[in-house]
Amino acid sequence: MRFNTIFMNINYFKTISKIIILIVFSANLSACSQLKDKGVIQPDINQCGTALAATNSIKKPTWNNIDIQTFASHNDAIWFVAINPQQNLIATASEDNTIKLWKAQTGQLVRSLTGHTKGVLSVSFSPDGKHLASSSKDGLIKIWQVETGENIRTINASEKAVRSVAYTPDCQKIVNSDWANNIKIWNAETGDLINTLTGHTEGVFAIAVSPDSKRIASASKDKKLKIWDLETGKLLNSILGHDDSIRAVTFSPDGKTIATGSVDKTIKLWQVETGDLIKSLSDSSNSSEYINSVAFSSDGTILVSGDEDATIKLWNVNDGKVIRTLSGSSAGVNSAIFTNGDRTIISGSAAEDNKLRIWRNRN
Repeated sequence: MRFNTIFMNINYFKTISKIIILIVFSANLSACSQLKDKGVIQPDINQCGTALAATNSIKKPTWNNIDIQTFASHNDAIWFVAINPQQNLIATASEDNTIKLWKAQTGQLVRSLTGHTKGVLSVSFSPDGKHLASSSKDGLIKIWQVETGENIRTINASEKAVRSVAYTPDCQKIVNSDWANNIKIWNAETGDLINTLTGHTEGVFAIAVSPDSKRIASASKDKKLKIWDLETGKLLNSILGHDDSIRAVTFSPDGKTIATGSVDKTIKLWQVETGDLIKSLSDSSNSSEYINSVAFSSDGTILVSGDEDATIKLWNVNDGKVIRTLSGSSAGVNSAIFTNGDRTIISGSAAEDNKLRIWRNRN
């Protein structure tokens, strides 16, 4: 009799568990459906956790039919653009000392963030979408509350320009590079310095954090790509991989590949674990200038680059060929990223242009 009672309880528990799983699954599908309706399909981010590669079954865009929205957004060069998928916001960082927040769907200006005294070089949304970090030529990192625009913390990060800033995907830390050849790691909650990584012999243009928050990649004017253990600060690999300054670096969504963009007009793909060169990408038309930015699509099969020749290029990661060249800017493209299930590209341009552009694929 007791055995029958236990058996019945087990079956009851299994039934309830299945119901709960179905409810949660249904809720997730509903949430995803709402995001699709808003055009905000992004690489899946586990809030403050590990960034996951998107498993998006939407047909890949061909970029043959494009709508371009252009916004006269700043009074000087736009150095960097970032996207906040939670609130569907774009952030732009400009040489005019300001950061601006825009609605991604319409391009409507939400607010301007002021407080830096020199050009703003980089911005990064926290993975939970609540905060924005900015870095500037004034040597400061500022943390802003996205909802209100309030500057809630200022970090004296360097005596020289702070070239790049990024939240770690787990929300625990903020990483920056500076023109004093350093990489610094900060506690995102308190603003306390955790570690300083040294080894580059010239200014560090850019840094990237791996999706699992375990590694940092740094790209420098000294032509070297360095890979670091984020927790210990140990240098894992130093690669002299380009013939000129490396201006851009990014991890693939699965964290296994690093892409670098250089003044030598090439993009190179590297194995994270070994540091081995996978492939070198260059435009066979010889019309390219140096590479200002690189970013992967959510599935890691396409790279988008912002180039000094005033174009955006889409690259096939597998064969290294240019899929499409997008023209429209009147000056170098300093920053370009994918959003909206890789069906939209957001870009910001140099001083002679100063414009935010939203490129929407209509195929």
